[in-house]
Amino acid sequence: MNPMKWPPGRRTLAYSFLAVILLLVVGAILKPGILSGSSLRAIGELAAFVGFVGVGQTMVFLLGGIDFSVVWVLNASAILVVAQAAGKDAGLPLALALTLALGAVVGLANGVGVAYFGISPIVMTIGTNGIIEGLALGQSKGLTCGSCGSAPAPGLTAAMQGRVGGVPGVVLVWIGIILLISLLLSGTTYGRRVYATGVNPVASYLAGVGVRPVTVSVYVISGLFAAVAGIMLVTFGGGASLGLGDPYLLESIAAAVIGGVSVLGGRGHYIGTVAGALALVILVTILNAEQIPEYARDIIYGGVIIVIVLLYGREKRTA
Repeated sequence: MNPMKWPPGRRTLAYSFLAVILLLVVGAILKPGILSGSSLRAIGELAAFVGFVGVGQTMVFLLGGIDFSVVWVLNASAILVVAQAAGKDAGLPLALALTLALGAVVGLANGVGVAYFGISPIVMTIGTNGIIEGLALGQSKGLTCGSCGSAPAPGLTAAMQGRVGGVPGVVLVWIGIILLISLLLSGTTYGRRVYATGVNPVASYLAGVGVRPVTVSVYVISGLFAAVAGIMLVTFGGGASLGLGDPYLLESIAAAVIGGVSVLGGRGHYIGTVAGALALVILVTILNAEQIPEYARDIIYGGVIIVIVLLYGREKRTA
């Protein structure tokens, strides 16, 4: 079958996984150890963090939106789960519940602002990001509160850093999320409503789709998974830090775009974001091997986003 005759979404998805393979080949040439078991496990772990945040960006992209609040939802979640548990497994269930609730509440606020008050997703999520930043810094006293410097609860660290059959726990969680989100988007009425709303919200509304509730729900999902990313990250960083979520805004957007999720809404899939996350992490591994400075990554991410969006726009006009 000629790939050029495939639907645009399937073709872009194929290109994304081809990029992963090509980057692995290039990496194997420049850094022979990249295909070792330990290196591949590390790539999987790092890609998982991008993938957790990428769930939300994928969902809001499918509606033509974006979520800038993931940075401080992630940061605040990391602070809350550490401070509430105070390094003890006994306090972990409540800490996890409060942290996930925080992500859901922020997502709910974003969704209501966008869906019911007509606020631009950019403006709404930047605004909530600022509010959460202020609240987190105020409540934690700039991360100097008594329990803010605690280590993550031992049980959480053991679960995420442990291995089952050689596969890290955090990667197993990500695999479960991949299956869950793939089923949600491809095998449920809810998924069809998300795509329909992204393609044409007016027509979807006239067809009986609850456009506003769907919009609210995708922002709640985004907030939840930003909180999940914060919970996971503290187990690898040894604790919370104020800049923990900073890299993941641009990386999650880049992963979704590389994976073929349309910034205009209505096209793409989380599987593409998975490929995008893997491609980004492999690229960073190669850049590190070549001793490329860290600031160059942001330049590359930004350039990749612009180029792919331009190519996507061209494909739309010539299709």
